[in-house]
This record gives sequence, structure tokens and C-alpha cells, in this order.
Amino acid sequence: MAYNLLKGKKGIIFGALNDKSIAWKVAERAHEEGAQFVLTNAPIAMRMGSMNELSEKCNAEIIPADATNLEDLDHLVEKSMEILGGKLDFVLHSIGMSPNVRKGIEYDELKYEYYHKTLDVSAFSLHKILSTARKKDALNDWASVVALTYVAAQRTFVGYNDMADAKAILESIARSFGYIYGREKKIRINTVSQSPTLTTAGSGIAGFDKLEDFADRMSPLGNATADECADYCVTLFSDLTKKVTMQNLFHDGGFSSMGMSLRAIQQYEKSFEDCPPVGDDIPFDEKDVERFR
Repeated sequence: MAYNLLKGKKGIIFGALNDKSIAWKVAERAHEEGAQFVLTNAPIAMRMGSMNELSEKCNAEIIPADATNLEDLDHLVEKSMEILGGKLDFVLHSIGMSPNVRKGIEYDELKYEYYHKTLDVSAFSLHKILSTARKKDALNDWASVVALTYVAAQRTFVGYNDMADAKAILESIARSFGYIYGREKKIRINTVSQSPTLTTAGSGIAGFDKLEDFADRMSPLGNATADECADYCVTLFSDLTKKVTMQNLFHDGGFSSMGMSLRAIQQYEKSFEDCPPVGDDIPFDEKDVERFR
């Protein structure tokens, strides 16, 4: 059901790749709520996705841009205001990528050129977007910026690797710019910490299916879906949340406040059914050690 929450509002949505992307779902919901926007992604990412389908569905133009490139961002912001006929009311940052994760490189052995790429794409890009928009006075008073993050910024999750560092920096950037933008133009900047969601980026994390299952068992309300995240982002773009800023907002079914749930305990107990008693002298070979590490 649509409520016209974004009627007359204009924005930019970063990161829609295919119908599994949270940004894709946000675009669909924003369109339903009356918003006008442009879609953008890096040219190399666009070749792997199906953005043209979303563009037609939402009547939104596509402007290719590398969010780490200041010249591309200059062009993107100027062209967006030209297409939309004025300043912007909302921006969605849904960008994340780690070459170290993709190549299965462990955290203690990171390749630093890859590490820098992770931080540049997944975190510094938000700083560059906000800085560019500020220099061009591209955001209306009371505009809203939302960046997607994950609880690994506060807690350690095996396999999430250098993306955890990137998310921590992303959240800090949102707070720092939230103060600057807030005092100057009452602009809100928040991050949304979403449940594990099977996107193209998420599927590259080793053991993601197990992480998703664990989070679902731990969360009193269960995992939040991509569609539900889109609903939440729409409320943050709307005028209903005008005094919410500089916050990391957990949209995770309660996972971030849990210690241990009954469902998780029950599953944990099952794992002992076929295991030998503690203390049995069972030899482990190298493969076992690696598997249980």
C-alpha cells in the first residue's frame, strides 16, 4: 500500500544492481510513494546487472558513475539536478565491495591494495558523495541521506573480514557529516544496520547462509527482508522522521540486542548429538583443524 510519503521528493539511489539488491527494492518503494530519482552505479557493475529494467519500471534515468571518482560525482550531482529540476531531498548509499573477501584472503593476511579498495568503495565513497553535494549545495533543507551498514561494525563476525572496518568508518562518516549538515541545513544523515540479506555482495561472504540462519534464530522477530528494509528507508526519507539524525539504526529483528535465544540454544544442542564426549582423545588432522578453526 502506498501513502504518498515521498510525493514531490527527488533523489539519487546508489547501488541498485539486480532485483536482489536492497537499493533495487528501495527504488521500487520510493517510486510507489511518489518520488522521482536517478539511478547510479559504477559502469563495471552495470554490465553485470539489469538496471535498465528498473529504470523503465520507475521511470528513472541512469547516470553511470564511479562513487570513488570525484569527477564522476561532480557530473552525477549536476546532471541529477538538471534531470530532476532542482535540488535533492534524499540519497541512498548502498555500496559495498571487498576484493579480499572475494578472493578468500584472511583478515590477518590482507593485501593492502585490496584493503584500500574496500575502504574507498564501501566507506570513503560516502564522504566523497556528501562532500561533493555540499560544495554544490545540492541538498534541500531537511533532506535525508541513508547509508546501509551491518552490525559487524560493532561486533566481530568470522568471514566478514575488512568489510567490518569499512562499515565502522562508514558509520563514523555519517555521524561527522550529520553534525555539519544538520547545523547548516537541517539535513539528516543516518545509517541502517540491516539483517544479513542475500544480495549479490552478501553471497560472496563465506558461510553467509549459516550467518543468515543464525541471525534468524537469534532475532525475536526474525531477519528483516530486503523489502522490509526498503519500507524503513522510505520512512527515513519522508518528513515523518525529521528529527532523526546521526544514528545507526538497527533494522534486524532485534538481533543486535540479543545474547542467546531459545532457538539458537536448541540448534546448538543438536550439534552435540553425534559428537564424542568432551575429553575423548580423538586425533585431528590438518583438514579437521582448518574446518573447525
